[in-house]
Amino acid sequence: MLKHYLKKYLKYYKVRGKMHLRVNLGQQRLYLHYQDLQKEKALCSIQDTGLKVFSQFEEDGMLLFLFALLDMPNRTFIEFGSDDGINSNSANLHYHHRFGGLFLDGNAQAIERGEYFFERHKNTHKSPVIFKQAMITAENINDLIKDAGFEGEIGLLSIDIDGNDYWVWKAIDVVQPLVVIIETHNEFGMNDIIVPYDPDYFYPGKHPTYHGASPVAMTKLAQHKGYRLVGANDLGFNFIYIREDLLVDEVPTVSVESLLQHPSNKEARERFEAVKDWEFVTEEF
Repeated sequence: MLKHYLKKYLKYYKVRGKMHLRVNLGQQRLYLHYQDLQKEKALCSIQDTGLKVFSQFEEDGMLLFLFALLDMPNRTFIEFGSDDGINSNSANLHYHHRFGGLFLDGNAQAIERGEYFFERHKNTHKSPVIFKQAMITAENINDLIKDAGFEGEIGLLSIDIDGNDYWVWKAIDVVQPLVVIIETHNEFGMNDIIVPYDPDYFYPGKHPTYHGASPVAMTKLAQHKGYRLVGANDLGFNFIYIREDLLVDEVPTVSVESLLQHPSNKEARERFEAVKDWEFVTEEF
């Protein structure tokens, strides 16, 4: 049952609720500290700013760093593939930095859990979270976003659908995010390859390693869409891009190779052996 499933989350959040003000104040101090460092031209590397509140790994801290330097000009997110939205890249921004936005997922039960949780733990500020259940394709993504009431500039776009991530991002034109975080397939190493588009794909498909796009291919797409690579989670698969005209002097562009140094990447590349001779495509822009 839904309530039984959510019991551990609600218990965790109840404990967190007692610490909510402390967590909030801590992040606000970090926010102001980063802005002070920005003025002093003494910023640290984004790779040193990771912390986990709601995110799967340390993405919460890295996004806080970027949005602090941007002074949060647009507190809107769109995230899809995040299941119920609880362990997501956007929940921390919602609960501690007044972001509102849209969670999209194909799993109806996950959407129900998310609606229950976010309704149970509302913010006092007016930053609503919208949940929408749908199977996401390159053909329908713009309509799904627009029909939910989102268009134009947004703060964050987060994509993790274990499949057509590359093709869906390529198709999006109804919104223009300042920051994009998207899962790449580090099993593909430094190869410039993409698994062909399949609108009916459902993980794990023919093979759990045969989906998505390599970090190199994703970064080429990002550059084509007007974004530059600035960081990734330590494991090197959730890549973070920022619009190419933003924070040029404060946050340097980094290479794909520099983000694939974690020891786990060697094991990941070994998994590629099973599918290395399968069909892949390469795009030139």
